[in-house]
Amino acid sequence: MTAPCGDPHLPPGRLPRRPSVHFWLHGGIKKHVSATNPLVVCHEASGTVHAIGSAVTTLKPGDEIAIEAGFACHFCIQCKKGRYSLCPRMKFAADPPHTHGFLSRFVKIPADCCYKISGVNAPFRADIGLDEAVLIEPMAVAVHSVRQGGVKPGDKVVVFGAGTVGLLCAAVARQFGAIIIVSVDRDEDKLTFAEGWMLPKRTVVFTTEFARESSTAEQNATDLRNFDVAIEATGAEQCIQTALRSLRVGGSFVQTGLGSGNVNFPMATVLEHELTLKGSFRYGPGDFKLALEMVMLEKVNLKPLITKTVPFKNTVEAWEIAKRGEGIKTLIRVGL
Repeated sequence: MTAPCGDPHLPPGRLPRRPSVHFWLHGGIKKHVSATNPLVVCHEASGTVHAIGSAVTTLKPGDEIAIEAGFACHFCIQCKKGRYSLCPRMKFAADPPHTHGFLSRFVKIPADCCYKISGVNAPFRADIGLDEAVLIEPMAVAVHSVRQGGVKPGDKVVVFGAGTVGLLCAAVARQFGAIIIVSVDRDEDKLTFAEGWMLPKRTVVFTTEFARESSTAEQNATDLRNFDVAIEATGAEQCIQTALRSLRVGGSFVQTGLGSGNVNFPMATVLEHELTLKGSFRYGPGDFKLALEMVMLEKVNLKPLITKTVPFKNTVEAWEIAKRGEGIKTLIRVGL
């Protein structure tokens, strides 16, 4: 339903929860909703076109689509620079206090944020279902993150966090040519899933590692060294520190997980090793399209990430599953 991000209520070193759980338990993360200021949630969605505006030429009623969740203005400086993810007037689904999300029977969406998932011409070999299409949104986040890190053929990549976005970052890095990928997490079940999901094609060396909560970042980084790119997808302070220390001299670090606003940071390591640091916020031009193409070309299989699908009337069950941290993705099916 939602992508992983940080939890400001957890102490440093603890892995974060998903934003869906924040809305369920606390009413939000930084901006909150309430009974007097309600908000429809959900920013990962797919659906079927019900009606189109008079100027729309690319879609027709009945088309099945994956939905890009951010609606940029297309006129500001950032949009004109091709960085619409940084648009100051961005309307992102389920972003308090004004923009409602997709957990509704009907939503109004700009045509350029709708991507057809069936009836598409070659070179694509396979249509995808509406369930898989929900996961194109977090996969676009992963594409943006891997692009920010500049992953290229032959690179060694370490990804901290084996939640949805972390798993997808590893999968995308493989498609970008990484020859060694290490997934790091404290959850043994997630690592077991990651190993089973990533290994069958045997296109890269893929291993999993535990992030030991009782150890220091320096101790955790002992066996994690000389990576070209480190992608941090948890937001946990200790993972950030370990990730930076795991890089080779001149390596690249990408912060994808959203954690606490301020963390202790090994600045000397960054300075002495001339590391490149980049943030990765949502996704930008071409990211959503590339994510969809990878899936339709059967380069990445999203089906195993779907733990369960529940009907709209059982939405509470979905929140509770997410709160308990069970599985990878629980979907909510909203029918007419």
